[in-house]
Amino acid sequence: MKIWAHRGCSQMYPENTLLAFEKAAAIKGLEGIELDIQMTKDGELVVIHDERVDRTTEGIGFVRDFTLSQIKRLHIYADVNPSQEIPTMRETLDLLEPAMRRGLRINIELKNSVYPYEGMEAKIVELIGKYGLQKNIVYSSFSALSLEKLHEIEPEAEIGILNGKVSNCLFMLRGGCGAQALHPHWQGIDLPAGRLAGYTVRAYFSGHLYPEKPTGTKLDLEALEKKGITDVFLNEPERYL
Repeated sequence: MKIWAHRGCSQMYPENTLLAFEKAAAIKGLEGIELDIQMTKDGELVVIHDERVDRTTEGIGFVRDFTLSQIKRLHIYADVNPSQEIPTMRETLDLLEPAMRRGLRINIELKNSVYPYEGMEAKIVELIGKYGLQKNIVYSSFSALSLEKLHEIEPEAEIGILNGKVSNCLFMLRGGCGAQALHPHWQGIDLPAGRLAGYTVRAYFSGHLYPEKPTGTKLDLEALEKKGITDVFLNEPERYL
């Protein structure tokens, strides 16, 4: 079973921050880090899960309505030192590049299924190309149309289609969106393992996020593997590695 840090080490540290990514990159045996990108009003790629800044910062409003300089003035709620801010994708790559040169992978989720950011696909492909890290990247999205655009721009890109059910992931993949991997919710494995043989199945989990207290429980990875799951996105990867 390959283990990915979901939004970094997001149980112990604020999600999608440089701190959470730094802690994840230090875990020996980690397959990769999952993160989410949105676009600011002035077209900058920033790393944040929600379309709005309300949940994780003191700000109010949509990411797309903030310029980069405005969004950089916001603070992420966290009892950690130093205080964290919303990072740009470039800052994230600057931090993680050394670990990626050693084999760490990054799953970039394009958060454009609610609000379709114009040109996001071209921007992220161009940025990754400047670093020469194409082989370390998996792109994913709930939007099959976005993945189709990305595949047209970068035909060699590794792509995963997100959906609550693995059957929907499979059918959209076969529809020609350019994906090779299935990224379902872990409770949405509604096909027998035999139907999933040969596919990379990266399952995502909801779970607790910082600053919620850990539950103290652990997943049965062997049971998940028997269902056909090959990779898991976890908030507590440090507990499994």
